[in-house]
Amino acid sequence: MKVNNVYVGNNIEVLKTFPDNSIDSVVTDPPYGLGKEPNAIEVLQSWITNGYHEVKGKGFMGKEWDAFVPQPNFWKEIYRVLKPGGYVLSFAGTRTYDWMVMAVCLAGFEIRDMIAWLYGSGFPKSHDISKAIDKMMGAEREVVGSYKGAVQNNDSVGGGFNASKDADEHGRTTVNITAPSTDEAKQWQGWGTALKPALEPIVMARKPLDGTVAQNVLKWGVGGINIDECRVATDDDIGARYDSSFQEGNSQFVSETATKSGKRMSIKKPNNINLGRFPANVIHDGSDEVVSLFPETNPSSSGGISSGRNFGQNYDDESIKKLPRTGHDDNGGSASRFFYTAKASQEERNFGLSGFEDKVSEHNSGGIGRKTSVEKRIHMSGTNAPKMKNIHPTVKPIELMRYLVKLVTPKNGICLDLYLGSGTTAIACEMEKFSWIGIELMPEYAEIAKSRIGAVKDYEATLDTKTIIKESIKEDKEKELGIQNIFDLLGE
Repeated sequence: MKVNNVYVGNNIEVLKTFPDNSIDSVVTDPPYGLGKEPNAIEVLQSWITNGYHEVKGKGFMGKEWDAFVPQPNFWKEIYRVLKPGGYVLSFAGTRTYDWMVMAVCLAGFEIRDMIAWLYGSGFPKSHDISKAIDKMMGAEREVVGSYKGAVQNNDSVGGGFNASKDADEHGRTTVNITAPSTDEAKQWQGWGTALKPALEPIVMARKPLDGTVAQNVLKWGVGGINIDECRVATDDDIGARYDSSFQEGNSQFVSETATKSGKRMSIKKPNNINLGRFPANVIHDGSDEVVSLFPETNPSSSGGISSGRNFGQNYDDESIKKLPRTGHDDNGGSASRFFYTAKASQEERNFGLSGFEDKVSEHNSGGIGRKTSVEKRIHMSGTNAPKMKNIHPTVKPIELMRYLVKLVTPKNGICLDLYLGSGTTAIACEMEKFSWIGIELMPEYAEIAKSRIGAVKDYEATLDTKTIIKESIKEDKEKELGIQNIFDLLGE
């Protein structure tokens, strides 16, 4: 088993080469299994009998590997290599979350919680029932307006992606808005078949403990979650605490009167000790839609933006600028400020890929039709479709992954990602100074991952992601221009 290495191949076959109880944590983003729903009874019978059920078909972007979620036989192999008490954090789809959890359970894991990642940039893929009725009846609909649509399917408004020549520089095309023609279609005007996606659940599971929690952590080095290191920074007193072991004469302490067993007593409390808010099972991207869901809270006791480094201190992002400020005289604000992490920007997606060619990703060309071949979709998209160096369709934010790996990985621990993709989990581990192992089936994605991981410089783990990315890019550009750091020159 080679640490800090990208394995290219089938993840189950690679896992079989790893020793038992050798991995400290698993943080991964597997296929969500968005294919046709299989027969539940048949699947469960097969899972209970042998841990696997043959599911044919295609899911996300017409891919066979997304026909169904990873099955119990896969999770059992993870169970074997994970240390007792080790945690699994696995992303899942809302529609197939039940299958993902059941597969993890049948492999022997305990489900400890679910973390909800909220975002506002999901695209609705609802089927317009009114339009479908008119089409079935052969009735032509009247065009009553139009708008610029994104490069995605959107049947909910009577249109869809049309790679027309009038697309703007962002790849958006003119989508017609049509009125129902038949009486039946008028009756069902405004009805669809799906909600706008704005949440991805993260399964939080644990391999059973070897004894008590205390016994397990001392024997295996895992078994808990890193509460204090993952607290959300805030300037109020919500996370303050005192340690009774501190000496009474310490000048950093202030006296406080407390009541115990009906008697008044004097205790010593640390002055200005603030640990931050206890980590919650909700994380969001700072979009207006998500922020509006959170309640308003009372004013805090001191100034500043209360979204700690763990949740993305990207203060020049438009999204973070919109977040309410907290602190002295801030009159309170949205509670969303305690759960913020930004989505991956273009700069972040393409981090470390300066030598790669800009391409149309399958995801950006996928709106033309799931059954259309990748080559044809890219051709049909033409020059108007968005292009990027990182063509992986589901790039997760580095800051989000840093938070997750830190939550469940001990110091000097090894974090495993079975579906490495473009390498975000490994990048997060590099930034947080954890060891990692990544497995990726697709060679083209593995090459992207290796380049992005290799671009992470040896900066302090306390730095936020955006700073590390910018400093790394700057350092690489200086090397290209032949500019050397004075300390490097002295070293030579």
